Amino acid sequence: MNIGIFGLGLIGGSLGWDLRSLGHHVLGVSRRESTCEKAIALGSVSEASVDMSLLSAADVVFICTPLALIVPKFEELIAYLSHTTIITDVGSVKAPIVKALSPLWDNFIGGHPMAGSADNGIEARESNLFVNKPYVLTPISTTPTYAIEVVEEIVRSLGANIYHCQPEQHDRAVSWISHLPVMVSGSLIAACMSETDSEVLELAKKFASSGFKDTSRVGGGNPELGLMMARYNRQALLNSLQQYRHKIDDLINIIDQEDWTTLEEKLNLNHNARPNFVE
Repeated sequence: MNIGIFGLGLIGGSLGWDLRSLGHHVLGVSRRESTCEKAIALGSVSEASVDMSLLSAADVVFICTPLALIVPKFEELIAYLSHTTIITDVGSVKAPIVKALSPLWDNFIGGHPMAGSADNGIEARESNLFVNKPYVLTPISTTPTYAIEVVEEIVRSLGANIYHCQPEQHDRAVSWISHLPVMVSGSLIAACMSETDSEVLELAKKFASSGFKDTSRVGGGNPELGLMMARYNRQALLNSLQQYRHKIDDLINIIDQEDWTTLEEKLNLNHNARPNFVE
């Protein structure tokens, strides 16, 4: 197939690499000529351009731009495409994207690969980034069956695990396991930096090891991504943050009261619940 990728960052570059490895002809579009040149040199695309018209030959187009650009770039892009072209996106928020784009294009299906890293840009592209990772598709009642099947076939070939749900369900779910962790992790870093004793702060920096590395990774990642999560999934994220605050208040009260029995019970519940989310 001729597959177009609009946006050649970590996700777009990794997607292009894997699709080329599977024998597809990959057409890439980026805002910068230098990114196009790097994408070709790195093997992520067969052809690349800053000109959207390159994607007119694509059978399927993946929009891999930052969240804030998906809708405006989509509106520009469709002028160059055949009405039979299937379009999907990889945005981490689905309801506002699907609501805005579905009326404009019959063959649109929302998507979200739950994969990534702390790095960004085409240089960070990875092979097999999507293997055994969740890939969520959010078709609605008007989404053509053929479009769903084609995107499913491509996603399945990447080795990802496909899930279907409504856009609103997706946004509530990811607010818990993706967007809330970014905010909590960021707050952890900020809390550490609030230490007023400079010697203690320097010691903390020196002592930081795997535990801090694991819990601070997403909070110290791409600031633009965190901002877009909050802006476009505001209500679901606020609900998650408020529930998290209640849990923190509970812990503060338990520790303040030296109620070690209750604390042990809660820690045991957490220990038993974690395998339900991650292996």
